Amino acid sequence: MIFTRLLICCLLIFLTTVIPKSVAGEEDEADIIRIVSLYRTQTLDPIKSVFTGSIEAFGQLYTRLLRLDENDELIPGLALRWEISADATDYTFFLRKAKFSDGSPITADDVAFTLLRMRDDPEAAYSETVEDMQNAWAIDDHTLRVRFNSANIPFLQGVETAFLGIVSRADVERRGSVDAFSDIPVSSGPYQVVEWRRNDRLILEPNPHYWRAGYPLNDGAELIEVVDVNTRIAMLQAGEVDAVRYIQNSHFAELSEDPDVVLPVEPAMRVSVLLLNHDRPPFSDKRVREAAALALDMDRITKAMLRGRGRTANTLLPEQLEFYDPDFPGWEYNPDRARQLIEEAGATGADVTINITAPDSDWEMAALIVQSYWGAIGLNVIIQKMDQALYEQRLEDGDYDSSIEWWYNDSKEPDLAVRWALCGSCGNRAYYTNYQNDRVDELVEMGTAEMDPDRRREIYREIQALAFRDVAQIPLYYFPWPNAYSTGIEGLRLRPSTQWTLEEARRVP
Repeated sequence: MIFTRLLICCLLIFLTTVIPKSVAGEEDEADIIRIVSLYRTQTLDPIKSVFTGSIEAFGQLYTRLLRLDENDELIPGLALRWEISADATDYTFFLRKAKFSDGSPITADDVAFTLLRMRDDPEAAYSETVEDMQNAWAIDDHTLRVRFNSANIPFLQGVETAFLGIVSRADVERRGSVDAFSDIPVSSGPYQVVEWRRNDRLILEPNPHYWRAGYPLNDGAELIEVVDVNTRIAMLQAGEVDAVRYIQNSHFAELSEDPDVVLPVEPAMRVSVLLLNHDRPPFSDKRVREAAALALDMDRITKAMLRGRGRTANTLLPEQLEFYDPDFPGWEYNPDRARQLIEEAGATGADVTINITAPDSDWEMAALIVQSYWGAIGLNVIIQKMDQALYEQRLEDGDYDSSIEWWYNDSKEPDLAVRWALCGSCGNRAYYTNYQNDRVDELVEMGTAEMDPDRRREIYREIQALAFRDVAQIPLYYFPWPNAYSTGIEGLRLRPSTQWTLEEARRVP
C-alpha cells in the first residue's frame, strides 16, 4: 500500500512538472504573442492620435476597406472590389459580409460614418485623406459610395491606413465618442480588447467574428510598454516577450551573437530629421536654418548613428515613396559658409535648444553630435531631455526650438507624406514646424488631383526641391526598423507602414 501511494505521488509530480500545461489541463499561454515597446498606446480611438504606439494598436483592432499582402501591395479587405469614376471623384466599394466583435453586422453605413467622423470631428488628428470628401453614404448594406469635390488619386492608399479603421456607428452613438473608446471598444479587426492597463500594456484576444476565417493564427497578444531599452532586451533574452520594438545601435553586436534572437533588416518608409520651429528665433530666420544644415557632416553622422544599417537622406521624402528623387544632391558640408550665415543673421551666440526623448542613448548621441557641429558655427546649444509624453506635448504645442525626430509615411503614396510633413495649411502645421510656403501647399493639392503619373512626378519633385531650399526640416538619414525577434515565432514583422503582421504570427512548432 505504501509503495502504491508513493508511485501515485511520483506520477502526479511527473504530470504537473514535466508534461506541458496544456496536456495537464491548465491554460497554455504559449500562443500569446508579446511585443515590448517604448511607444505608448495613448488612445483606442483611431482618429485621435498620430503617434506610433496608438497607431500600432489601431491596426490590430480595426479592419479597413483595403489591406496589404505579403509584398505590401493593396488587396481587398472589407471591400471585395471597388470602382472608380473616370474623373476619380467617385469611389464605389462593394463590401463582404462581416461582423463587429459584438456580433453586429458591419454595414456600408458604418464605413460612411467612419469616414465622415474623420472628416468632421474637430479633434481628428489626421483628416487629410478625407478633407476634400464631399460625402460618403450607403447605397445598401454592402455598397458604399464616396464622392470628392475634385479628383482624388491617392484615396485607395489612404483607406488602408490605420486612422480609417472601421468603427461601429451604433456603439459610438450609444456610448458617445469618449466612452466608446475609453476601455473596451467594439472592434472590427483581428483582435478585441481584454484589458487596457494604461502606461503598462494592451491585452488582446482574437475577435471571434473577424471576417478572415482562421485568423489570427495565435491565441492573443500583449502590447507591453517599457521605456528602458535594457529592460526590453532583457525581457526578450529571458523569453518573457517575443519581439522588441526599437533596440538601440549599441545593442546590435550583442544581440547578433544570441542564437535565440533574429535581427532582420525591415524596410521602413521613414526619415530621421531635425525639426526646426519656423515661428521661433533663431530658426525663424532662413539664414540660420540654412547654416544649421550646412554645419552638419551628414555622411559622418549617418555612419556614427547607423553603423551601416541605412544611408544619408537627400530629401525630405522617405526613399521608398513613389516619386522620391534619388538624384537630388542633398546638403553639402560647408562649415565656413554656415558661420558666415550665422554672422549675417546676427545669431552668433544665440541660444538653441534641442529636445529629445529620454532615456534614449541613440537620440542623446545624435543630439551631442549636432550640438558639437552647431557649436562650431557659433550657436549655444542646450540639450533638453524629457519623457515621451512631455516631448510629444511640446512638439504639438510648438514649444521647442529644434527636435531630433523621425517621421514615417503610411503608404507608398507621397500625398500623405507631404500633407503630413510639408503642407502648412493641411492641419498639423507641417509636422508642428510652422513651415509655410503657399506654392508647396498649391502643389500638394495639384498632386492629389493630377491623374498623369509623369506630371505627378514633376509635382512631387518640385515639392522636394522647394522644401529643401526653404530648409523646412533638415533630413538626416533613412533607416530600417531596429527590431529584434525571438526565433521561437514566425510570421511577425513590422511593415514599412508601421503595422504589425500580428494576425499572421504564431509560435514555431
